[in-house]
Amino acid sequence: MNIKFSRSDDDNFKPQKFKTLLKKNLELVFLICTALIVILLVQSFNLIKEQRKKHFFDVLNNLYFEKTLISVFNNLEPKYLDIEHKIISGESFNSIFDKYEIPKSEVNKVKKILSKKEKINKLKINQTIKFTLDVSDSKKIINLLYPVSRTKKIKITRNLAKDNFEYSEIITDLKKTIIYKEAKILKSLYKSAVDLKIQPNIIVEFARIYGFQIDFQRDIQKNDGFQIMYQVFKDDKDKVLETGKILYANMILRGQKNELYYYDDKKFEGHYDKSGKSAKKALMKTPINGARLSSSFGMRKHPILGYNKMHRGTDFAAPKGTPVMASGDGKIIRSRWCGGGGNCVKIKHNSTYSTVYAHLSKFGPGIKEGVRVKQGRIIGYVGSTGMSTGPHLHYEVLENGKKINSQKLKLPSGKILSGKHRELFEISKIKTNVLKSEIIHKKN
Repeated sequence: MNIKFSRSDDDNFKPQKFKTLLKKNLELVFLICTALIVILLVQSFNLIKEQRKKHFFDVLNNLYFEKTLISVFNNLEPKYLDIEHKIISGESFNSIFDKYEIPKSEVNKVKKILSKKEKINKLKINQTIKFTLDVSDSKKIINLLYPVSRTKKIKITRNLAKDNFEYSEIITDLKKTIIYKEAKILKSLYKSAVDLKIQPNIIVEFARIYGFQIDFQRDIQKNDGFQIMYQVFKDDKDKVLETGKILYANMILRGQKNELYYYDDKKFEGHYDKSGKSAKKALMKTPINGARLSSSFGMRKHPILGYNKMHRGTDFAAPKGTPVMASGDGKIIRSRWCGGGGNCVKIKHNSTYSTVYAHLSKFGPGIKEGVRVKQGRIIGYVGSTGMSTGPHLHYEVLENGKKINSQKLKLPSGKILSGKHRELFEISKIKTNVLKSEIIHKKN
């Protein structure tokens, strides 16, 4: 029997059907293949990454590599450190250098050199000391610049070869110039002077020399005037670095001149009127500039207690922070909290007179009990401490321990030039008047 095998219809359909199906889903197949490849690549990458990471930490943990890194980073740090330190009240060389952890041996070397030329026990407040440290070698001082004044600085530099310090001075040459200003007083002396660009310390000095005879609140009226001639010292850029003496001053009150001339003499130095009589008296009439007399000596209703009480002082209303001056030479016997008086200062001037300044916001630089002060020195600043309703100065004058009215006090006269000194003063006065006339003529 001959049997013939033949493919069924299904056998003929399968390859054709598969090809058709593959053709229709080609994109899906491509995506699946791509996903498989990506998965394989990611796994391979992670494996390589882990191996490299392990190798990196093995290197870091190597002792020699660690030392190399430390050496490199140390060399990246600056070897020299430049420091500018502004001096504040109460600081000394030791306390300043302690802040920067400088060895005492270095500090002693610096102080030994400076003390040979200058007094360094009392540093000047607001001056800036500049120095350079070698921080890679136990903080050695490489150089230091110490300002003695605005015109003189001391520089010490380390000689690295000999390991010692070399001393030098830096002097700034200044040009002396005479300034003359005059104006009418429309609001206050201070405002008029500031408008003329007169330096603040000159304004304070001007008020100080007239403070013995003029009450700047009650004696000055609108359209009164003033004249002033003083020294300034400029650098080569024409910038004023220092102010000098007031050579001539004049307060014109209601048309009447009150001229004062500077007399330069070691024993009799100061300001004198045209007759050779010193402007300086035992006590200033007003120890504050630009204040308003707010409460006079006598019986009054107390602003806080609410009942009538004897007011044994004089109150001057002024903005907080206004400087308060010592009304005379003397010794500070109190500089502390005084209860209702707040922060207060008491000065004993002589065996007869003492003065008290109360309600201060703070004390002046260096003001403490036992310190001797000169007339006109700033001893504190106006405030409202203690029993007070607002910023003002409560001022008392005591005569033989008894509080008296400072505004009615008959102040003793100062020195009167005579003999040879009177002759020299007259010559100085003539020169000053000629110089003043020349400056006014050039201006006009």
